[in-house]
Amino acid sequence: MQSTVYLDNAATTKVSEKVKQAMLPFFDEFYGNASSLYVFGQRAKEKLEEARGIVAKCLNAQSNEIYFTSGGSESDNWAIMAAAQIGMRQNKKHIISTEFEHHAVLHTLKKLEKQGFDVTYLPVYADGIIKVKDLKKAIRPDTCLVSVMFANNEIGTIQPITEIGKICREEKILFHTDAVQAAGHVEIDVLKMNIDFLSLSGHKFHGPKGVGALYVRKGIALSNLIEGGAQERGKRAGTENLPAIYGMAVALEEATTEMSKVSAQEIKMRNKLFTELSKIPHSAINGNCNLRLSNNFNMCFEGIEGESLLLLLDDAGICASSGSACTSGSLDPSHVLLAIGRPHEVAHGSLRLTLSKYTTESEIDYVIKKVPEVGAYLRSMSPVWDQLVKGERKHVL
Repeated sequence: MQSTVYLDNAATTKVSEKVKQAMLPFFDEFYGNASSLYVFGQRAKEKLEEARGIVAKCLNAQSNEIYFTSGGSESDNWAIMAAAQIGMRQNKKHIISTEFEHHAVLHTLKKLEKQGFDVTYLPVYADGIIKVKDLKKAIRPDTCLVSVMFANNEIGTIQPITEIGKICREEKILFHTDAVQAAGHVEIDVLKMNIDFLSLSGHKFHGPKGVGALYVRKGIALSNLIEGGAQERGKRAGTENLPAIYGMAVALEEATTEMSKVSAQEIKMRNKLFTELSKIPHSAINGNCNLRLSNNFNMCFEGIEGESLLLLLDDAGICASSGSACTSGSLDPSHVLLAIGRPHEVAHGSLRLTLSKYTTESEIDYVIKKVPEVGAYLRSMSPVWDQLVKGERKHVL
């Protein structure tokens, strides 16, 4: 019997053995409260600050620029709301973002629109990448923030972050990037890239769930997120989740160290998926084939319903998705695929496979065998496909 083939690493990842071992001492040795003044508590505090230093080093930041959070969504919310408050004090209430951000960003922006902010959503083109010229045109005297994700969570396309950061710094506009999918997978240098706010989440790079971080450039007046205590320099009250924080730091360090090696093996297997599954008639790759995360595969198949595809692949032991795990329960087509120009009926038939360092060649070969089989079966029962074959409808792919 075929064992489970896990190819949904953009949703969450397996915690690495090194991370598990690093976390264990915090349950019976360093379990003190880091806010306590006695030695036992201060040992925990030392480990907390050690973790902060590790995360900072991986981003080329300073330790006092790192704030620990519960994950990427919280970090996104905090960064955007803090930047908006700074903008309000300067009488600037215009924000620039993109049409295919994660909903943690989009929903926060919608909230701000209800509070009187004006948001410009930059278009995304067929290759899944925004154009810098569109950003330049959108900038206004009252622009207070630009928020552009580092790499898209569904199609994996990497945005021109360094160029965006340079423009924002020249225009004296705060720049936030949601790097939840990028951290641990691509090189990040917050100084060279002129990033002011950066969000990340531990479970995307083989760390634990429920923990993330927010980088905030030194000198920016960060507003308080949670009141009640002095944790996180008084900005986010609440006893720190030290086992998870330390685990995330070790995971990010491990991912950063292994990045070149892992990326090379992922690209080899991802490209094999693209080559072989592109042979399925009336299919198309979503987004740029090269300017994308090394582990991201995303394709559309005409005449195949995405939910049925996922369920049948699950029956075959393959864990896949059609988009973000945060919206996988929705019957609506992916807003990301609609943003890059896919029509509704095709966007419904998408398949996202995301690899990791644990993915094997034999697993990829198994997927290459099963996807065409499942696709052919679904098309044989599809009235839409029948109409396409008979020429009663026109193919769009």
